[in-house]
Amino acid sequence: MSTAIPEQQPTAGILLREEPSGDPAADLDRGIELLREVAQDKRGPLLRIYRPAPTLAFGQRDTRAPGYEAAAQAGRDAGFAPLIRKAGGRAMAYHPGSWVIDHIQPEKDAMLTHQHRFEHFANLFVEVFTRLDVTAAVGELPGEYCPGEYSVHGIATRQGRFGRGRKVKLVGTAQRVVQGAWLFSSAVILEDTDPIAAVTESVYEAMGLELDPNTIGSVQDLVAEPITHERFIETLLEVWGEHGYTFDERG
Repeated sequence: MSTAIPEQQPTAGILLREEPSGDPAADLDRGIELLREVAQDKRGPLLRIYRPAPTLAFGQRDTRAPGYEAAAQAGRDAGFAPLIRKAGGRAMAYHPGSWVIDHIQPEKDAMLTHQHRFEHFANLFVEVFTRLDVTAAVGELPGEYCPGEYSVHGIATRQGRFGRGRKVKLVGTAQRVVQGAWLFSSAVILEDTDPIAAVTESVYEAMGLELDPNTIGSVQDLVAEPITHERFIETLLEVWGEHGYTFDERG
């Protein structure tokens, strides 16, 4: 399956490594602010990466669920800030054991390649995990949280703590398109599964949503030797670069 977006031109931009501000809502909103700046030609292409504070990101649909308030309180009780994101589907929890990857680019007709970007970047993440010796694939798992056609999941071998063949969601993605630019946001669960599993189960139960707890996991659950955060980001930048996306912290 091709990972190339039709007529995609090489991209050179800035890599923004950020620290959580202490305000999860502000961290989430910053991605939208950067998107507007790129669309207004105040910035060029950029890749913003950060390890988030514990956050429970609800989708717009979740707010209409009968159990939404109880679900939000379950998040607070577990130490996860409940927020409503402007893009994406159902609720997803992430924390400092995760990475948020916000890829933002100007594009005149950004909506035309909206659907293809989901497939394109899902396949890039599979490349990243493959280089980290993690067996991965694209596709929705039955009963996964925040279900999506282009979710990226890992498959357990005998190396990790999960039984061979178990499939766990590793990456959730969302997209926001405005006139002249797009934001493709990915949350990658690298380590520390248990807090995410506990809050996700409580939240989905409160809203009466289907969930298979066995689909919750992290990259570290699938490997024998820990993968450092630095190695993960280095590998991601390497793969992105090979597909024409070059980001430099020096600008």
